[in-house]
Amino acid sequence: MTGRRRSRLIHRSFRADPPIAVRGEGLWLIDRDGRRYADACGGAAVSCLGHGHPAVLAAVRDQLARLDYVHTSFFSCAAAEELADVLLDGAPEGLSHAYIVSGGSEAIEAALKIARQYFVEIGEPARARFIARRQSYHGATLGALAVGGNLARRALYDPILIPASLVEACFAYRFRRDDETEEEYGARAAASLEAEILRHPPGTVAAFLAETVVGATAGSVPPVPGYFRRIREICDRHGVLLILDEVMCGLGRCGVLHACLEEGVAPDILVVAKGLGAGVQPVGAMLVHRRIVEAIAAGSGAFAHGQTYVAHPVACAAALAVQRVIRDEGLVARSAAMGRALEARLVERFGNHPHVGDIRGRGLFWSLELVADRARKAPFDPSLALHARIKRAAFARGLLVYPMGGTIDGRLGDHVTLAPPFTVTEDELDLIVTRLGEAVEAALAEAA
Repeated sequence: MTGRRRSRLIHRSFRADPPIAVRGEGLWLIDRDGRRYADACGGAAVSCLGHGHPAVLAAVRDQLARLDYVHTSFFSCAAAEELADVLLDGAPEGLSHAYIVSGGSEAIEAALKIARQYFVEIGEPARARFIARRQSYHGATLGALAVGGNLARRALYDPILIPASLVEACFAYRFRRDDETEEEYGARAAASLEAEILRHPPGTVAAFLAETVVGATAGSVPPVPGYFRRIREICDRHGVLLILDEVMCGLGRCGVLHACLEEGVAPDILVVAKGLGAGVQPVGAMLVHRRIVEAIAAGSGAFAHGQTYVAHPVACAAALAVQRVIRDEGLVARSAAMGRALEARLVERFGNHPHVGDIRGRGLFWSLELVADRARKAPFDPSLALHARIKRAAFARGLLVYPMGGTIDGRLGDHVTLAPPFTVTEDELDLIVTRLGEAVEAALAEAA
């Protein structure tokens, strides 16, 4: 930014102003100096159609020409009604209604509130405790932070967060013992939820929250077989709602429309966002089981929550267009197929790398975990901030990736995540993996 005035906008860092992006074309973002960047992470697994999809832009223009905004205390709109129908078509069994907001954190907040209200409506007002998992992330607002296990992001705000419990993550690479099968490990990880429920007085736990495939905090961590079926059984046995967070991993990102379908479970509340609107508009949603809706409808008659931009017409029109493109163009299946192609390239490039301990993910949602010693799975010294070095090295090579530190426990561990658009080509995958390889080597050399 030499020769230009410093920005008066609050950016992610006060130490340097970021470049100004001026255009997006498919996989590519272009800054005002003409540099091109391959967006291999979709920002934060958001841009599932790439940038500038013509059908989505046309839908936004059309909606703006007809209706820009209505408040839901007066009106609904056609885009919101149609989006709810599309989202619930093919949703996990029992999910009957959608609540549309402006992003993932808002959708998690709504899920917490409707879970609490449900128990009040059915005469169980003591149920006010939420349980989630270590090394999880559910959003940046205070309620979402309180039920998240990303220690670095919540540390500053701990004194003002509601009490919540954190139980074991399902993270086989890090926490499965050598003498355990994956199924045995999954049973042990799930048992930590039941133990925590039993630690509290009966009838006081409202819900358990989990990312079906863990996103930012640990990096594309899939559950082991059978884990979520056990979780579902435990929740049912104790009258606890199951809230699944698929803000990052849902709506085709993992090669299926909803990641939980691969686990053979249906949640009581499902939260989606990022890929819902592909970044064209801020939008998120929670999908709610009919018994929750029916209990509230028969009781107070209204969800005791509301925000200015709920079911915003333009956001709903954009999301509706995105979801129609995904379905009409078979992009969920393409995500699965291109995900296999990406996995193969990552294994070929990094499978024997002395500092890549794990290559994990599903669909077009993959991460590398970096280690100082592969045999012992020993992490790098966190003071090296290897993940940040990889991000900088990739950026310098015209590649955008999504890294994070504290992969193991909030302090130790480094990973880098890829989440390219469902429209990515084989040649673009080659470019992404080549540039990532160069960035990893450069960062390791710098850290040595």
